[in-house]
Amino acid sequence: MIKSRKIRFGSRLMAVSAASLGLVAAMAMPAAADDEPTREQLISDCASGEGKCTFNEPTLGKAYLGDFRQVSNSLYNCSTSDATQSMGWTDTVGSTDSAGVSVTVGGKIADLIDLSVTATYSHTWSSSHTENSSLNMTVKPGEVGWISRAQVMQTVSGTWQTHYDSPKWGHYFWFVPDTVTGPAANGTDGQSNAVTVKSRKMTEAEKASCSSETKKGRAFVVKR
Repeated sequence: MIKSRKIRFGSRLMAVSAASLGLVAAMAMPAAADDEPTREQLISDCASGEGKCTFNEPTLGKAYLGDFRQVSNSLYNCSTSDATQSMGWTDTVGSTDSAGVSVTVGGKIADLIDLSVTATYSHTWSSSHTENSSLNMTVKPGEVGWISRAQVMQTVSGTWQTHYDSPKWGHYFWFVPDTVTGPAANGTDGQSNAVTVKSRKMTEAEKASCSSETKKGRAFVVKR
């Protein structure tokens, strides 16, 4: 086992047929402790194509609703009455692996996971999901409001198998367990995406800024 204790290796058997010798199997010499790949190196080889990689035995976790996050501009109500305005919002949710690294949309890693999940579960897997819409929101005087959204999320766990045509770090095969967390389709496992309007009281600094805006004839101000 190497430093992370998560990466395994395998050796390819090379058979040689000879009448006098029969079947002979030769394996690559074991790698030295200082000549072992990091997880990042193996995943990089999968992404570049230097290693012929597969994502084996994918297991989907139970879907859950992710955290709410702001997806619109903020509406500051500088007036003395409720302020209502239609606010547009957009949200893009991506995927990250067990090391917190983003799984690039359209990249080889994402494609290999999708291929494996599709073959196992007969439905596609996407590393990113984008939605946008608009919503009427009403903000009380002296408050700031915004739109927040939560995306249905799901994990997929499996093992990367990296195969090299020639031994690398002393072996033809290396194995890396991985878990990727990403967006799931709305309704997965009974979970639904959620959009809500949130608000809070303005800070003293925001109130002071709001007063200057009111002098300019603005009843409410939209800021990111």
